[in-house]
Amino acid sequence: MSELTATASCTAYAAVVEASGEVVSRGLLVRRVGWLAGLARDLTARLVAARWNAADLGALASGVGLDGRALPSKGWMAVRRLGWGVGPEPGVYVCDRVVRCAQEQAARALRLALYRRRLAAAIVATWPRNTSARTGAEWDALRALLPDRVSAADIRNRTRQIRAYLDQHEVLPADLTELEEPPNVAAQIVLAAADRQLLTLQRTGSRSARLRVRLPLVESPASARDWAWHVLPVGLPPTVPPEAALCAPTVRVAKGRVRVDLPFQIPVGFAPAAGHVIGCGFDWGVNTLLTGVAGRLAGGRVISDGRPFAYDASGICAKLHRLRAEREHLAAKHRHLERLLAGMTLADSRSVALSTAWQRIGVEHERLCARIRQLNKALAWSAARWVVDQAAAARATVIYVEDLATLEARGRRGSVNARLSGQVRGRIVEAIRHLAAKNAIAVVTVPARGTSRYCPRCGEGTSVLKHCPAPDRLAERGWRWAYCPACGLSCDRDWAAAERILARGLLGQNATRTHRSTGARTIATVVEGNVARARRRRKPTRAARRARRTRTDLHPRPAARDRAKNRPTPKRPTRTSANPRNNSMTSSRVPDRRTVPAPPPTGGGQRPAGHAPKAGRRQPYRTGHVRNSHHRTGFHHAKATPVLIEHGSGPGQATPVRVT
Repeated sequence: MSELTATASCTAYAAVVEASGEVVSRGLLVRRVGWLAGLARDLTARLVAARWNAADLGALASGVGLDGRALPSKGWMAVRRLGWGVGPEPGVYVCDRVVRCAQEQAARALRLALYRRRLAAAIVATWPRNTSARTGAEWDALRALLPDRVSAADIRNRTRQIRAYLDQHEVLPADLTELEEPPNVAAQIVLAAADRQLLTLQRTGSRSARLRVRLPLVESPASARDWAWHVLPVGLPPTVPPEAALCAPTVRVAKGRVRVDLPFQIPVGFAPAAGHVIGCGFDWGVNTLLTGVAGRLAGGRVISDGRPFAYDASGICAKLHRLRAEREHLAAKHRHLERLLAGMTLADSRSVALSTAWQRIGVEHERLCARIRQLNKALAWSAARWVVDQAAAARATVIYVEDLATLEARGRRGSVNARLSGQVRGRIVEAIRHLAAKNAIAVVTVPARGTSRYCPRCGEGTSVLKHCPAPDRLAERGWRWAYCPACGLSCDRDWAAAERILARGLLGQNATRTHRSTGARTIATVVEGNVARARRRRKPTRAARRARRTRTDLHPRPAARDRAKNRPTPKRPTRTSANPRNNSMTSSRVPDRRTVPAPPPTGGGQRPAGHAPKAGRRQPYRTGHVRNSHHRTGFHHAKATPVLIEHGSGPGQATPVRVT
């Protein structure tokens, strides 16, 4: 068994002062929590600004304190061992536990800067002659200095940042402190560094908890009398199970509410890194957002059941692209108005109108950014839930995905799935890891290079696929369809790539490596192998079982009849009725319906005559867009393969059953 740590965002609407029993309203609670978060932010910002230099960042990166001992993992302890003290403004009283929380937040911000500092130092040390196209030797030298799991997008963005600095100052930056300003500090209080002198947390029920914390009674407390213990009842969301262990939260104010970011730990089953027999492979598709297959390892080769999974989010991705374009447009207008206001004085009559427009556009930009973040989050968790459900239904113990560090989005610009940002894909991978851990399913990344280039059925990674627009247009150049001239394979491009990802994972699982700090598992060694497709064995029907039991032919040939024309053709039977109009010839092929004229159509097209749609009943969806409980992906325009539970030993040996 292992532990899984997650965070639930809760809200505190009121509080009670423990000493006097005074009920603190929502507005007053927001102000007092805001005062505490503001005090912690000021301490953190001053500490970060004071240590934003090459010497102090080098001391933190060395991992050794002033006394020669190694720096601990806790940030506030590392800061104090380095001798980096910070205190409140004169005349303001802040207890030592609040200072400790500020030091913890500052240490986290500076340690994140060390990662960016190492990236910038590696790029500057191996600065190429042509930044648009590095040579093979330049890439090898750069990779040798970079930390593990650095994506190509990070390298490209840092290279652009350094190039802009070079164009402006005509010299390469000596350190990250010359390249960037000190990072911004959020107004929050990280209570993970505190103890019982500042907070206590107790669970009072399956859906409730009790947070006891010291809050200032005034904005600038002058003594300990200006602080008081407050009891905050916190409601827990359904995602926090009753057996979860609650940890110290982070408290902040957002949108006029007190938000309590509550970490919790739950026990989960252990997922081994190797020894897997059944697995699922998923490709970051060009035609769809995710395309996957299920397969099993038998006799040293991979066998797939020949049924692909697809999660198509084209409509959502197109909406994201439209929102991003609108965000860039608003940002450009905001910068333009800012430049105009910088060249005006307060006496100018136009400054009032421009200032109002500048503020309004800024608010619209923030709202649009929040909308994009929320849509990205919902898309990530929807796709991750679908991936884990497909793996659990196939009884897979491992999920293989492409490593984003080796994946560069070079897809067709007209495909919205190919243009999906790497940040959203990274959130999807993190969500998959979180949900898979609850089901004891391992998540391993494999190299992405060559998965769409080579055939998964022949040659073991040597037969090059030919990409074309469609299966009936093999002579044309395209990107959607894959065709192998050697073995005749003709299938969707993403389907072939998913099979190759599955083969690389199952055949190379003995080379799986686990990261020390993050626990992420990856396979850096490429092991190629072919994938065979085996049909599922279907359960015999009732007629087939009866024929086997009685030893009779399941499909007997009809007796021969005399086809000679030696008698008149008999008339078809007619139906007699009291109404003479109904005594017409009928056919067994046509259903018996009322012969009434159809009502006038309300929309485009015509309906067949007969039954009119009943009032208040929703019209059926068009073919290919059927919506039911198996297509619940969280969006109105997302289409995904239904989840089918298999009865058997795994893919290729099971009969699919639709989930009800």
